[in-house]
Amino acid sequence: MNVLVTGATGFVGRRLVDALLETAHDVTVLVRDADAYDQPGDVTVVEGDVLEPGGFEASLEDVDVAYYLIHAMDASGDFAARDRLAARNFERAASDAGLERIVYLSGLGSDADQLSSHLASRREVETILAAGSADVTVLRAAVIVGDGSASFRMVRQLATRLPVMITPQWIETPCQPIAIDDVVAYCLAVLERPETAGGTYEIGGPDVLTYREMLIETAEIATGRRPLIVPVPILSPRLSAYWVGLVTDVPKELAYPLIGGVRNPVVVTDDRLAQLVDVEPTPFDVAVRRALDTDHEATPHLETRTQPRRDAE
Repeated sequence: MNVLVTGATGFVGRRLVDALLETAHDVTVLVRDADAYDQPGDVTVVEGDVLEPGGFEASLEDVDVAYYLIHAMDASGDFAARDRLAARNFERAASDAGLERIVYLSGLGSDADQLSSHLASRREVETILAAGSADVTVLRAAVIVGDGSASFRMVRQLATRLPVMITPQWIETPCQPIAIDDVVAYCLAVLERPETAGGTYEIGGPDVLTYREMLIETAEIATGRRPLIVPVPILSPRLSAYWVGLVTDVPKELAYPLIGGVRNPVVVTDDRLAQLVDVEPTPFDVAVRRALDTDHEATPHLETRTQPRRDAE
């Protein structure tokens, strides 16, 4: 199968490309700067930008499945408008190319809630991609734990730099974080299960934690000490983003939409995919240790972890 990975230089994209190279699939990557791309192996590299029609369509030639891992949240300005434009351009090009399937990594959260701008943009991209002729598989995840994750970097730096934290009420919001190894495993698993085409699936780790619990556990693993966390009702998301900007190196363009999203509970309520594929979930503490490299382990052999369950219906 010919597989395209967009966003190949990103946190998830880099790891997904490495994992795909261990399979029998042919891999193409779409990058904005081919000269700066550190090619990991036998991949076809195409330079282009989905924000510019006419400049990226060559990446879709002879491709069967594309992973859409593009998010504009780390850039200044209106990230939702850029995400909308990028998704529309990609959907049109994919339809014109006769692409069979798109796999999109989206955000976890209930549509019944008032979604943050970050999560609402992810939902809009889902809708735009699904409007084309390709079948779209959506994987919705909450905080991804791994070295290079912006959301986990924010958690880690807050946990390790502040022995005392005055926090807003969102500190008690429940979250179901997931290890980066598990995200990659699910991405590979749906590729091998054609019946997941056109479906939307929620993915998460085995632990449901509040942000307070995530901060405390991360601090204890990283520093050996337990921070004092005092929630107060007066910190708005905007003030919280400024606070995060003072304490961490997460850019404000990224911190504000991330903080805006923590008011939404992000917990798996539909575990259909876990029943279809055999991905052993990684506990939060293990994922944190891997991300901090205090208990470094090699990435699991994903080709053995993602074999479909033979008794699945």
